[in-house]
Amino acid sequence: MFAVMKTGGKQYKVQSGDTLRVEKLAANAGDKVQFNEVLMVGGDSPVVGSPVVAGAGVQAEVIEQIKGPKTINFVKRRRKHSSKRTKGHRQQLTLVKITEILASGADKSGVMAAENGAGFGIAAAPVAAKPAKKKAEAPKAEAKAEPKKEAKKAAPKKAAAEGDDLKQLSGVGPALEKKLHEAGVTTFAQIAAWTEEDVAAMDEKLSFKGRIEREGWIAQAEELAKG
Repeated sequence: MFAVMKTGGKQYKVQSGDTLRVEKLAANAGDKVQFNEVLMVGGDSPVVGSPVVAGAGVQAEVIEQIKGPKTINFVKRRRKHSSKRTKGHRQQLTLVKITEILASGADKSGVMAAENGAGFGIAAAPVAAKPAKKKAEAPKAEAKAEPKKEAKKAAPKKAAAEGDDLKQLSGVGPALEKKLHEAGVTTFAQIAAWTEEDVAAMDEKLSFKGRIEREGWIAQAEELAKG
């Protein structure tokens, strides 16, 4: 039996006994983790998810936390004398060994769900949630229009509390702001605290190498966070 699972934004075809490197997991060596985003389970009776296979999971044991090969990032700007930059980056990875593939019942296994923790809030693999109990329906005669109006008024306050308006940064539009949110960046304080490694990693995620330093996001974020 094999399975196609997803973790850290990448897909892997795995079998029991395989050893593979995945994006850094929030776990220690020896921990047993479970990947719940299973896109397909193969074998005698293959099952394809839509998008994931309900109740399926891939269990693995964490061997160690490692780093990937060093990559060199060289940036040279045309028509600007002596404007170039060279720096290296090593991606943080986790080495795991696949121990078992569950075609069903993974939501009741009790094994810790694998969570990516590379530093930018990558979403954790979803755990199958128990169906919520339906609340008793109130009589239609008691329904009023006033609570709905109050809910609409309260919505902007909730949205404002979730994060800052990142479109205030130079060169950031709605599309780029959405990418930042997907990467877990929602406030100016997060951007102001970025290190060189964080900037390099975010350049790769946004596919706009050099924009962060070119536009001066960190300095802008520091000023906006104060105000």
